[in-house]
Amino acid sequence: MIALPVLWLYGASGVGKTTVTWELFVQLAREGVPTGYVDVDQLGMCYAPPTPRHWAPEPAADPGRHRLKARTLDAVVANFRDAGARCVVVPGVTDPVRGVETHLVPHAALTTCRLRAEPADLGRRLAARGHPTDDVAEEFADAAALDRAFATDPCVDTTGLTVAEVVDRVRARTGWPDLAAPVEQPSPTRQVPDPTPGQILWLCGPAAVGKSTVGWQVYQQVRRAGVTAAFVDLDQIGFHRPVPAGDPGNHRLKAANLAAVWRAFRTGGAGCLGRGRPARPAGGCGGVHRRAARRHDHAVPAARQPGGPGRPGRAPRPRPHPDVGPGRRRADRATAGAAARDRGSGGADRRRPGRGR
Repeated sequence: MIALPVLWLYGASGVGKTTVTWELFVQLAREGVPTGYVDVDQLGMCYAPPTPRHWAPEPAADPGRHRLKARTLDAVVANFRDAGARCVVVPGVTDPVRGVETHLVPHAALTTCRLRAEPADLGRRLAARGHPTDDVAEEFADAAALDRAFATDPCVDTTGLTVAEVVDRVRARTGWPDLAAPVEQPSPTRQVPDPTPGQILWLCGPAAVGKSTVGWQVYQQVRRAGVTAAFVDLDQIGFHRPVPAGDPGNHRLKAANLAAVWRAFRTGGAGCLGRGRPARPAGGCGGVHRRAARRHDHAVPAARQPGGPGRPGRAPRPRPHPDVGPGRRRADRATAGAAARDRGSGGADRRRPGRGR
């Protein structure tokens, strides 16, 4: 088996993992290199019901769910390879003691690089980000612990640098991607669909109608009702550029990656709540009963829609450079897309009130 080159950028919160990785993804695609992107945090939103002591309990054997994320990443990497990607870039946190456990990602020829920043610069970034859950003292402690634990690993200091400068230094420091020398790996066993019955609530609709926000709230309600549940945003697990001619919109890739995430989450007894733009049928998730609910709101500008940037309780999301123009044009395109879909379905509104489980 030829392993797919994967670059995993890790480090403390605020050092620029997501922003730098997205810029690298865009660069490689512009250079004509078929590239996938996935934030590893999107592969681990699976939690047991809240308890009086813990809002988001984690398995005692996998604090931080790092092993869950790595195993899920392996399945996702295999799907990117099957879709034609020649490499994948990944931002995300790692286990603060073990780092990235490469044996859990056998489909990847894995390269890791740590990003760091000096405390003063890190503090300014965290303050500018303004996340209400950021504990600055704790973030400083995490950053210092990573400096001590991985002092000899490849590292780029982002202090005072632009995003483009950091990308240049990452590529120079790692020599990545080296596509001229394929890496042979033993062929691991590909997982088969889990036949165990389960349910996925798939919220779909045009841009800016609130799919992510509604899905996230349903996910939290299901957990509060005593169910181990999971959440995945389909758009966030389907970034692949240039887009393959045979799969415009990367819909087949998204469906394959949803199935991979489902298998991983199902081992913890979870239901998986999916959110995505309307997708053509592209294969299924074995052993799953899907319920699709389409949201739409007529001619409402994106800025007034629920789930805009910065809305409290929103699911974690990278903030890539926009693929379309300013907000007004984006709202116009979303409205036109909604109208077209309504015409194609005879005007029927297929919304269902909270019946995913």
